[in-house]
Amino acid sequence: MRILGINALFHDPAAALVVDGRIVAAAEEERFSRRKHGKRPVPFAAWEQPVKSAAWCLERAGLRPADLDAVAYSYDPSLARPADAMGLDDPWDGLRQTYAREAPRFLADALPGLAAERVRFVPHHVAHAASAALAGPHRDSAVLVLDGRGECASHLAGVYRGGELEVLAAQDLPSSLGLVYEELTEHLGFLRSSDEYKVMALAAFGKPRFLPELRTHIHATGDGGFLARAVPWEALTEPRAPGREWTQDHADLAASTQACLEEVLLDLARWLHGRTGAETLALAGGVALNCVANTRLAVEGPFRRVWVQPAAGDAGTALGGALQLEADGGVLPTPMEGADLGREWSDDELRGWLERARVPYERPPDIAEAVARELARDGIVAWFQGRSEYGPRALGHRSLLAHPGHVANLERLNHVKGREEFRPVAPMVAADRAAEIFEGPLPSPYMLFVHRVTRPWRDRIPAVVHVDGTARIQTVDPAREPLVARMLAAFERRTGLPVVVNTSLNTAGRPMVDDPRDALECFGSAPVDLLALGPYAVRRTLLCGTPEEP
Repeated sequence: MRILGINALFHDPAAALVVDGRIVAAAEEERFSRRKHGKRPVPFAAWEQPVKSAAWCLERAGLRPADLDAVAYSYDPSLARPADAMGLDDPWDGLRQTYAREAPRFLADALPGLAAERVRFVPHHVAHAASAALAGPHRDSAVLVLDGRGECASHLAGVYRGGELEVLAAQDLPSSLGLVYEELTEHLGFLRSSDEYKVMALAAFGKPRFLPELRTHIHATGDGGFLARAVPWEALTEPRAPGREWTQDHADLAASTQACLEEVLLDLARWLHGRTGAETLALAGGVALNCVANTRLAVEGPFRRVWVQPAAGDAGTALGGALQLEADGGVLPTPMEGADLGREWSDDELRGWLERARVPYERPPDIAEAVARELARDGIVAWFQGRSEYGPRALGHRSLLAHPGHVANLERLNHVKGREEFRPVAPMVAADRAAEIFEGPLPSPYMLFVHRVTRPWRDRIPAVVHVDGTARIQTVDPAREPLVARMLAAFERRTGLPVVVNTSLNTAGRPMVDDPRDALECFGSAPVDLLALGPYAVRRTLLCGTPEEP
């Protein structure tokens, strides 16, 4: 079976290709269009399809649209109800539903040769569930999906056994943990359906003093569902205007909402475990990108293991939809081995980009050693290696790297990226060294949990320690990431630190770098000292005509 998965209706449009149960490619449209999140999640944009990422997925496999057995569209309009009947204030949602019903024709037009009847609707939360449970490493697992909204619900709880999903609970709209968090994001002056992770970071600066009030509006109901609606935000704190300084009240409201979210998730997990007895919990949906909540589930929850889809947001439903159609056809999908499912270029192709750009470059004997040397002398490195990542995290393929031992590097990187000063940066560490430095769920290859930094290490790696003493780490397996592991080892030989700062290779408001042109443009516009483009090194000193120090 050759199945293309499509996410298009709300936000983060993406495409994924699964062939005979194996994940061949997956990419988000933003990496091609260079529009953050691909588009804004408004009904007027719901007709847009991820044409460029879909075309690339097919090209990667040497397929044409006519070769596809099916296309999975991760939304089923037949399950939707009018927005006002669901208690939602969304007067143009009818337009969104019209576009969803017409998606087969839109896709047939966008991918010439595709027959419209090959497009099949997969319920939104089923696609989320499949992206976690069918792509995860554990064959049978409970699955919990939480996001803003699907067709008529905001949540799914169930269990996969032998590739078949049994749905045990679903929360009808308008109650939605995702929509509540979006409302808070907007109230705090950030961009809704985009900046929720900033609220999670801000929460670390606050105290949950509004928690008793919030519990009256947000709480589990004991039957696998919850209430989450009608929070009187303005009665709790004044809204923050975008760009204005945040206050302690704002941080306290963020902390209170975060704590309330975590309480509800723990209640839902306990109910689900009681119904399934499963050892593994698989998570997906935008709420599953909340790594603080994920850690509480892993540490305090009843499941032995928690696995989170690295593309847990709507982009991941492209993959999940395709995997679900495979499972429905009797093919048990092969688990994903990593998030590096996007584009890549050969060494010769990368050299061609450098020569066309007329950029001076060199090819050191070992790019890992060259980068470690630059980092050890406190340079900032743009790291562009292998296939790009699927999902919102930079995982050692499109990263900005820095020395973790200098506290000023947090402010320095936030300045390079144009980010808010309260935003943390993350550490990458060799998997076999992680336990001596970080306390929390291990391994953590996808940066989806937070870990407490042990006392002896907090002063040694201050750039990656958040205000609450935690860090969102990436553990590096040398078998999966030999080049990154070699760079980490070379950096430790020079500094005694087995940790390197890793944040996404982009600047504020722009998608993560994906192709070589993006990398060169980012390097040219930001104060970065070295660009490691495959095996090649472009140095700021060479561009400026200043000889490098020996």
